[in-house]
Amino acid sequence: MIRNITLCQLIAIMVLLFFTKCTVDWGEWSPAGEPVAVKNMLGINAFEWDFLQDPNVPHKIDSIQERQMHLIKSFSSVRHYLDWDKLEHAEGSFTFNPTYSGGWNLDLVYERCKQDSLTTLVCIKNVPDWLFNTYPEGERDPENIPAPYSSDLEDASSYHLMGRVAFQFAARYGSNKDLDSSLVRVDKRPRWKDDSVNRVKIGLNLVKYIECNNEPNKWWKGKKAQQNGRQYAANMSAFYDGHKGKLGKDVGVKNADPNMVVVMGGLAKGDINFVKDMVAWCVENRGYKTDGSVDLCFDVLNYHIYSNDNLSWFSKVYKSKRRGIAPERSDMGDVADEWVAYGKNLKPGLPVWVSETGYDLRQTSTQRAIPIGNKDVLQTQADWLLRTALLYAKHAVQKVFFYQLFDFDAEGQNSGTPYGRCGLVNRDSRRPAANYFIQVNRLMGNYRFITSLSKDPVVDQYSYQGNDIYVAFVPDEENRKERYTLSLPGAKQVVLYEPDRSGTTMRKKAKKLVGETLELEVGETPLFIQPVK
Repeated sequence: MIRNITLCQLIAIMVLLFFTKCTVDWGEWSPAGEPVAVKNMLGINAFEWDFLQDPNVPHKIDSIQERQMHLIKSFSSVRHYLDWDKLEHAEGSFTFNPTYSGGWNLDLVYERCKQDSLTTLVCIKNVPDWLFNTYPEGERDPENIPAPYSSDLEDASSYHLMGRVAFQFAARYGSNKDLDSSLVRVDKRPRWKDDSVNRVKIGLNLVKYIECNNEPNKWWKGKKAQQNGRQYAANMSAFYDGHKGKLGKDVGVKNADPNMVVVMGGLAKGDINFVKDMVAWCVENRGYKTDGSVDLCFDVLNYHIYSNDNLSWFSKVYKSKRRGIAPERSDMGDVADEWVAYGKNLKPGLPVWVSETGYDLRQTSTQRAIPIGNKDVLQTQADWLLRTALLYAKHAVQKVFFYQLFDFDAEGQNSGTPYGRCGLVNRDSRRPAANYFIQVNRLMGNYRFITSLSKDPVVDQYSYQGNDIYVAFVPDEENRKERYTLSLPGAKQVVLYEPDRSGTTMRKKAKKLVGETLELEVGETPLFIQPVK
């Protein structure tokens, strides 16, 4: 259901579609600030080796690992963390299949994602050693600001190297087949005798979304890695379109593929003032378009937020226990509202994504899920992640990617990290959270939030093609139960769906109505109610 759109706007869209002969995924598309399909809230973060590396045969990386792909397909979309050095191992030497660093076949990863209808966001992050080695010894770090040492960090030209690699990536995996081939380069040298070599490919049309670095405001790394809003805007201007083409024809995503969507790097703290500083830089350095709007260098707003009780920018923090907390007990919804309202008021209106959020299973983590009542931490993780997805669906965030597919520290070697066991799947099976996501996607993946009927318990209405589903749960972490009377005019019965932690199909039962109302008792695991007329 598309709301708040005029007849003239609708006719304009239809005309545009007719003349461009393009197709739109109506489950994905919505004007900025409007709710989108629930399936868009069910993304995951992953790495290339999650697709290609056989954990039982570490050197086998030349094909998709079907057992792992089966797990990845539990989700609707993938945010791919891609280190810059995989693409440009030496300055000016670009590789994709195989990558000189690691030997990965990126073509195969993106081909399979498209084949399996997984929306792919590629986050090009970190800097290669040939760039961070420009920093003094002792300040060299892959997460340094992506500009040579001592650069003017508010000058877009300082970031031309990142803009150049973005161009080469977009030229290969974007949709523009008419690009001047003289601008596209790969390193064709074999690494050893009989090695496969890279070939120039243009317009493969495999990747639609690209992200400029990960958490550019990483204050914990110090000034060598932390950008402010103005510095990051300069970075994005080079990455976006080569600072309006001034840095050369082979710099910037849009110069390779005008249709590729450029996502700002997910901020490590949801501070909208960072974005306001980016916009101010654009006013001063990129000016205005002919329609009077600011010439921005990003198409999507993006931030990261993890719900816990020790984040100083939350205002609802109660006595700190230094752990993860239920999503409704933090300010996640308020932060989302602030970002969505700001994005909606920009011209053109910009959608908001959250490309990282999650909970850790390790009970020493400051981001841990907790056992509640008779529920273990796996089920609490599942409850809280599903409720996070539903929260963002309600607050008109348009994409969410959870952190992450597999644990990166399952054995606990780095027990100091709060994120080492955030995985939603095991190496050979799904955890309850992934099962929940599959079940919800099957039941109501195309449904959009319509209205909220109650705050405690939460009772929300979703709709798709004239059909409704209601979601009800207690927004708490105390094993609390609440009763609610749901009015369902015209319905004769309902089907109740309860998530099943151990399978891919919800438990369901039909129930007849008396007087067009339904008496519910709900707890902290969401319950889904589908009226039958």
